Amino acid sequence: MNLTRKLLAEALGTMLLLAVVIGSGVMAERLSGGNVALALLANTLATVGGLYILIEVFGPVSGAHFNPAVSAVMAWRGELPVAALPPYIAAQLLGALLGAWLAHAMFDMSLLQFSTKLRSGTGQWIAEGVATFGLLLVILRAPAGRVSAMVAAYIGAAYWFTASTSFANPAAVFGRMFSDSFAGIAPASAPGFIVAELLGAALAVGVHRLLLPRTSVPSTESTLARHD
Repeated sequence: MNLTRKLLAEALGTMLLLAVVIGSGVMAERLSGGNVALALLANTLATVGGLYILIEVFGPVSGAHFNPAVSAVMAWRGELPVAALPPYIAAQLLGALLGAWLAHAMFDMSLLQFSTKLRSGTGQWIAEGVATFGLLLVILRAPAGRVSAMVAAYIGAAYWFTASTSFANPAAVFGRMFSDSFAGIAPASAPGFIVAELLGAALAVGVHRLLLPRTSVPSTESTLARHD
């Protein structure tokens, strides 16, 4: 039952996160009058606020990973049971798909669609590696009680300093494949993004181990659980 609650939290959290990302992208594109910079700014602000709130709400239940790369790192570190990793990833992927559909439903769009927005090339892949590297390093080293704010702030910054607008999440890539909108990514571009994200996450673990011992920075799950 405890695992069931955690999986429900991961699925709901990822669903709402993707609804925020895709829905705000649709709204921003419709209201910006073709100004892509303004649309990206609106998309960023909505994502930062939504991500912070979702981590605060679901963190005490499941750790608020919403991201297979995060779950894989936590399992490797022994902070998530290895047996729970496949169900976590399945819940996140399902939530991401449902989040795309929810955003489409809210904006009277066709539920089932595939993105045609190509995002490819060395620069995009490097950007995704950097984005995910930074995200995992923040998670691993954030001081107690500050994970949610620091993760949200980092993602907001990475929307602008990375060429890929910082997906930093294989589940987000999966969900955004099913939305032919401002925030979408073509299925053909997804594998390169996912590989880059996993490499970035692995590099973050290695760099974390090279830095000074984290004596006062607890794990993601235990940090968020203290908010109860």
